[in-house]
Amino acid sequence: MRTSLLETEQIEAHLLRLSESGDMLVFEARLLLEPELQDKMIWQQKTYNIVRQYGRNQLKQEIENVHQKLFTEEHHQSFRQKIIRLFSKK
Repeated sequence: MRTSLLETEQIEAHLLRLSESGDMLVFEARLLLEPELQDKMIWQQKTYNIVRQYGRNQLKQEIENVHQKLFTEEHHQSFRQKIIRLFSKK
């Protein structure tokens, strides 16, 4: 199990470009020699992309919820009017 954790950390360092140049070259050579390592790196990159997209979707939903509250609830009417005045043509 320790080996897989170390390998995951090495893949992460490579993907995030945190490795030193020498370590980067060694890892790239391993990618050429070990197709299984290349597969693991591809899946780890896909996982990062999914997590990043999920985070973006969550943030968009939170922003939309705030927008709905600010522009529909009566007690935010003065704020709403200030915003509309800022963006309306004079």
